This record gives sequence, structure tokens and C-alpha cells, in this order.
Amino acid sequence: MTLKLGRHEFADDATLMMAIVNRTPDSFYDKGATWAEDKAFERVAQVVAEGAEIVDIGGIKAAPGVEIGPAEEMERVVDFVARVRAAYPSLVISVDTWRASVGRAVCEAGADVLNDAWGGADPGLVDVAAEFGAAIVCTHTGGVTPRTRPYRVEYDDVVASTITDTVGYAERAVAAGVSRASVIIDPAHDFGKNTFHSLEVTRRLGELVDTGWPVLVSLSNKDFVGETLDLPVGSRLAGTLAATAVCALAGARIYRVHEVVETRQVVDMVWTIAGRRPPARAIRGLQ
Repeated sequence: MTLKLGRHEFADDATLMMAIVNRTPDSFYDKGATWAEDKAFERVAQVVAEGAEIVDIGGIKAAPGVEIGPAEEMERVVDFVARVRAAYPSLVISVDTWRASVGRAVCEAGADVLNDAWGGADPGLVDVAAEFGAAIVCTHTGGVTPRTRPYRVEYDDVVASTITDTVGYAERAVAAGVSRASVIIDPAHDFGKNTFHSLEVTRRLGELVDTGWPVLVSLSNKDFVGETLDLPVGSRLAGTLAATAVCALAGARIYRVHEVVETRQVVDMVWTIAGRRPPARAIRGLQ
């Protein structure tokens, strides 16, 4: 099935890079490097030049911290979305928000995708996506409250829970009027999960792919990588790319990333090994 992200369409064999652009002063990875609007815009220009098909703009860090209400979240992202849309009409713009009110404002400003990292905490978000013809990312968090860390979370089967919740969310989105071609599921590594859970979801990602819904993975520099290798945030690229390769072999379609170029090369190599993509060129031994 063709993947439809707002006004943009992609063939069913396309893999997409979703580059992270934080409009926050306190993100875990870049520590506010793109908090200033012009710095965030420079980041957009950089990732577009590197080949990202999607930018994912977020106005609130996922971790606990200072309370950010809807009005302040909108201040951080709405005008910025409009600026990016004006400058890059062919770019897919995603906004990382769980709030329907923010979703409505960013869709009016030109967003194509609502990336709900908190698993349907605001049930009205699907109605906004349907109204504006936007795509929606349906995540699994185990029902945790937005911006809280998991504590002693238990699952009988974390992958079964992930499939039940994400597919259920996806079906609710379609029932609300979102095009089936515009619904994506995401196991949400680290969200509502300990490291063992995230590792199991990675190992069994093919079971999510087998549901038939396109799968997004957000692996970049996450804690499950850091804890597995005992490495701080700035030293997790190799581990991130190893997890990326496993998910690519399983058939994940969208990769939410900090490092666009490295991730693209890994995904292209794995998809070619899997027989889903031809080599960019193949002349060795032929001429």
C-alpha cells in the first residue's frame, strides 16, 4: 500500500528518514542546541541536505521536567512549522505532540504528520488527524502518563501488548476517518519499557511488521542502547546503528533519527541484503 503522509505519497518499498528537530532548551541529546529558532531552522536545512524525507519537530522533551502547557508548546512549534513549510514545500513535516489542541494548530500551519509518542493520551488527536487529512503515528507506552519514566513495569508478553495497543490505536484512527494509508505504528522503545522490554521488541520487530501496518522505530541514542553497552548519550551511535540494522532486516519503514547519513547507509545496505532494494550500482565482475 502507498504510504500517504499528508500531501505526500511514498511507494510501499520506500524507507524514510525522520530527522529529529527539538524546539526545547533541555532535550536529552542536544541539550538545547536547536532551542533558538534560527538554530532549529539550520538543523532543518542540514537534515534536508543529508536526505531526510521527514522532519519531526518537538516542543516538549519526553522526560520529566518543567510543566509545559498547550499554549507554550504552541509558541514553540506552530510558527516554526509555518516557516519550515514555506521554505520546504516538498518536505514532510511531523510534529511530536500528544495534545489535540496543539495538533490542530500545527496542522493549520502545514504539518503532515502527528507523532503521538504517548499512545493516545488525548483521544481527540485522531479526530484532528482525520479533519486535516494528516497521518498519525500510534505508539505503545503501556498506558503511562505522558512525561513519566517507567518504574517496575511488567508485561506477560511485551510484544503482544505492543501489537494489541498499537493496532487498536490504528483501528481507532481509521474509524475516526484517518486514511488507512496514513496510519503508522511505533513500538516506542524506552517508553513504558525497561531495557529488557526494548531489546525484546527489537528482536521480535518482525511480528509488528507482520500486522500489515507500516512500522516506525525511534531508536536513536536511547537508554536501552546506553544501558546495554554502558555508554553515555554521546557515545551510542554504533549501538543505535546495530539496533537499526536489526529493525531494518525485520522491515521497519520509518526511522526517527539524530544521524541521518549513517542511518540511511545502514538501512539501504540491510534492505539490499534482504533483497528489497537493488544496489546503487553493480559493475564488479561485469565489465
